[in-house]
Amino acid sequence: MSAERVDVLNLSQVNLHESPSSHSLLFRLKQTLNSCSKSIEAEEFRQSEESISKITELLNSVSDAVVSEPENEAVQNEALAVLTEIHQYITEPSLDQAVIDALSFELPKAVARFASASHGCVEIAKSVIDHFIGTCSPRDMIAVLCEALGSPSKMFKTHGYFDPLLSGLPKVFVAIQRRHFEQIKAAVPVVLNVLTAVSLDSNDRDENSKDLFDRSIGIANSIQAVCVKLDDKVNEKLRALLGLFVMQIMALVSISLRDKISSCLDLVKQLSHILRSCNISYLGLITGYDIDTLTSIVLGDDEDDYMSCFSHVKHGASLAVVIWGHMSNEVAQAADDDLASVKDELCRDQTKRWQAIKMLKHILSWVELRWDLKSHAIIFLLYILNGNVPHKYNSAHVDDSVHMLGLFASLQAIEMVIIYAPDAALRKNAFDALKRVLVDIPSSHRFDILLALIKNSDSSSMIAILIGRLKEEMHIANCQKISVGNDEVLQAKDEASQFALFWSAGVLELVDSVLRPPQGGPPSLPEYSDAVLSALNLYRFVLITESKGKTNYTGVLSRNNLEKAYNEWFLPLRTLVSGIVAETRKDCDELAYDTVCAINPIELVLYRCIELVEEKLKHST
Repeated sequence: MSAERVDVLNLSQVNLHESPSSHSLLFRLKQTLNSCSKSIEAEEFRQSEESISKITELLNSVSDAVVSEPENEAVQNEALAVLTEIHQYITEPSLDQAVIDALSFELPKAVARFASASHGCVEIAKSVIDHFIGTCSPRDMIAVLCEALGSPSKMFKTHGYFDPLLSGLPKVFVAIQRRHFEQIKAAVPVVLNVLTAVSLDSNDRDENSKDLFDRSIGIANSIQAVCVKLDDKVNEKLRALLGLFVMQIMALVSISLRDKISSCLDLVKQLSHILRSCNISYLGLITGYDIDTLTSIVLGDDEDDYMSCFSHVKHGASLAVVIWGHMSNEVAQAADDDLASVKDELCRDQTKRWQAIKMLKHILSWVELRWDLKSHAIIFLLYILNGNVPHKYNSAHVDDSVHMLGLFASLQAIEMVIIYAPDAALRKNAFDALKRVLVDIPSSHRFDILLALIKNSDSSSMIAILIGRLKEEMHIANCQKISVGNDEVLQAKDEASQFALFWSAGVLELVDSVLRPPQGGPPSLPEYSDAVLSALNLYRFVLITESKGKTNYTGVLSRNNLEKAYNEWFLPLRTLVSGIVAETRKDCDELAYDTVCAINPIELVLYRCIELVEEKLKHST
């Protein structure tokens, strides 16, 4: 195969324009190669090691020159001549196998460095590597290729260097005779580390990245081919490894080719087709069940850090379903799955729906992923949480608390979309999704999650939105009360629980955290004007509602709490607001105008709160 590739290049017809220095270089290379052969055949191991070292040093000096002078035609021709000499030497029928074996440990890495020189150099480098793969031990060649992939110098850490090495791995995998799973398992992290480095490098996200992903699909296909030859248990383990490998690549493709959706779809279709042989379903992916199963099969009883190379498999699983499967019918057909039935199942089953929501946090919070792809995840969320489906949950039989931490993380991921998405429609949909996820959470946990979201947010606008949502929940709970004579009762046990949770002392603690931040002093204005205004409105709502109903569920009407609100919240805030207003009156610039616009609503509500509290203090005992 390697000889055919070189024949196609018609190297004998290439005019190398060899300079005197090129003749000298080729002469030294031939001398060193001959010396190497003689020392190996004579079993003079120390001398043979020195000769091999000289060969690699000579090759590296030429490849360094290629990188340093990419436009120098003489250097390019010299590189082509050197590679041609290497290829002709190792393919000589009379060359001893011991010589080939010795050179195979060093030359693949050395010739891969030439791949950035020209297309001709790439092809010869591949031919050299292919010849070693075809004539040397597959086990040794896996180690050689992985070592080369894992240790390029900084100047050669490019797609061109990796391409011939990745191209060789599928040929090695199918040539393995024993311990297939162990050897492929050891090689997979090396491949994924290369792809991850290329994907996260903003300077290399182009068609060259697609070439490397094409190579990775070739590797996946070769693993699939190996699976066919194995018995059931090893087959299962290798297919599980293949599934994780494909999911990781799915994620990396999605961020690397960010401006090449058509290229992404082509690669994703191929990856989705491979998934069909891994016992993976869309439902299993989006709930995370299949990922956990595959991980357990691959790791067995090991508790090591092997899974670090699969850091984005859950991203890939979510992307496969809610992005690519949702975006393209062809992708879903390649995976041989029905996305519509999956979405309907998630609508019906709350536990599975929660699992899906938790999985989606991986892509919604992934900074590298483009916004138009995240919009598909939000649309998917809106569908499975649509208002036409009754979201009743029987917590008597299932411990729903195990899901709450994951749902909290997902809500934080949705917050990131609301805050940072550049598109207004996407922000609106994300806010709708946030409300629907909160409604889907049992009332026994909803209040605590809302409080946690508010206290863990650094965005004033987001805090204001969440406080507004809390106020709506309190209003709903209050409206669920009905009057029977002079007594007020609640319609149902669940509603009673919801009322007790939302109308509690925790509400005042929340207001305190905003109006008297943990770091001390009044809140920072105008930076936190949205949060402050929302907290004041919440306090006013609670005070008026409790006063009207002659209740004190939150403790807002107790004299101690009234005095605390007056002295610790409102008076310091009034001093701050008055100072800002006085200062801005001195200026007439745009910044001062914006500050006044932010402070005026706070000033109005603040003085109303002060009036209400002063009135209550007059009549309290």
